[in-house]
Amino acid sequence: MKTILVSIWLLISGTVVSQAIGQAASTQRTDTISTAETVFSAADFYEAVLQHHPIVRQAALLSQEARQEIRQARGAFDPKLFSVYDRKEFGKTLYYDKWQSGLSIPVLPGGIDVKMTYDRNGGQYLNPEDRVPSSGLAAVGVSVPIGQGLLIDARRNALRQAEQAINLAEADRLKLINKTLYDAAKTYWDWYTAYQQVRLIRQGYQLADTRFQGIRERALLGDAAPIDTTEALITVQDRLVQLRQAEVDWQNARLRLTAFLWHSDDTEGAPRPVDLPALVIPQTNPILPVSEEQFQNLLSRATEQHPELVKLTAKREQLAIEERFRRSLLQPQISVSANLLSRTPSANERYDWASYYAFRADNHKIGVDFTLPLFLRKERGKLRQVQLKSQQLALERQQTGRDIVNGVQSAWNELKALESQLTLQRQTVVNQQTLLQAEQQKFDMGESSLFLINSRETKLIDLQVKQAELQAKYQKAIANLWYAAGTYTQASD
Repeated sequence: MKTILVSIWLLISGTVVSQAIGQAASTQRTDTISTAETVFSAADFYEAVLQHHPIVRQAALLSQEARQEIRQARGAFDPKLFSVYDRKEFGKTLYYDKWQSGLSIPVLPGGIDVKMTYDRNGGQYLNPEDRVPSSGLAAVGVSVPIGQGLLIDARRNALRQAEQAINLAEADRLKLINKTLYDAAKTYWDWYTAYQQVRLIRQGYQLADTRFQGIRERALLGDAAPIDTTEALITVQDRLVQLRQAEVDWQNARLRLTAFLWHSDDTEGAPRPVDLPALVIPQTNPILPVSEEQFQNLLSRATEQHPELVKLTAKREQLAIEERFRRSLLQPQISVSANLLSRTPSANERYDWASYYAFRADNHKIGVDFTLPLFLRKERGKLRQVQLKSQQLALERQQTGRDIVNGVQSAWNELKALESQLTLQRQTVVNQQTLLQAEQQKFDMGESSLFLINSRETKLIDLQVKQAELQAKYQKAIANLWYAAGTYTQASD
């Protein structure tokens, strides 16, 4: 009678969780590692982000925008055609009829302007100095600044600062890419942690379920106490709850990773979002640790090529150009112009180079312009303002350089600390596995209990999950080290 009651009780207890166990088994068949699953490595993920992510595409536009600034600045040196017509007629009397056309060509070195003009003027009351031959007057000349504007002027100042803006844009581009890849790396290793948790907890659930089935059969045969099945069943249920939560965390981590996945057919096409297939899993083999030599190279590179330092260097160069320009404004404005004059031949005549009115030294027009503000308060104030900005920038660069070095060193210290913790955690897991094996042997000989087996096994799963978390944290620390150094080279290694 007692045996019949035990058998009924065991059947009922098995029915209570049969549906949940069956569902978990179905999930196990679809989610566990199989030959159909594909490993999506961190290197491939970083490469996909670099090629297709919209923010990375946006970063590339910064340099193109800076190049357009240079094009605009070069526009100040474009040749210009001009034509001016002025006519006055009153009371049937032509006072004057003046027409001047020409071509002005700025020359980048020296701030020289080359000018070619053609004047054709007439009228009863024309100013005598505007009288020209009936066929017109041609002039070819130059205007040269001797004082202010000889070495640098507003046009060259704008162009040279625009050229430095390329370095600014490049630094901003690298900074934006670095931040995107750093966020992508953290998301990838969160996905890795979630996957490892699902895998380890599922293994623990399978072991508990197998143990429950075995104890149940032994209890039916009278070789085990019926209460042992209750304890085994509780362990199955508890791990099933943990498994369900871990699966939810894994799916959410997969969604966060998907936000970084895009695809486009070419560099000009708009990227399209890509969904991560269900059978894609993260890599299980971690990235190799960072050596001392790599750290020293990173530190050296950070002190010279960090985007923040590159930006400050470019700004310093821009201020140096601005200061040079402002110093030039303290000089007097002296501009000398010289033009050779020639009468224009008629339509049916050929040009006579031997003519008295041809281009020759005797036919010329020269001029000198001189301007000098007496106090130069505006110019001196602006120059001092630029100098103060340069001093502020120098101090900022010193502090930024030190912060960068400290940031890289701090990231390295954290990496080494995690490396030692991970080594210790691996040893702890091995020791816990040894302890579990010994407890299992004692249980097989009847010298231990199911409670101790479950406790040892639960502790092992917890330690393995912590090891996976430390592994992911270690990989994040590697990404943080490269990010602190201002480079993303490691992402493509």
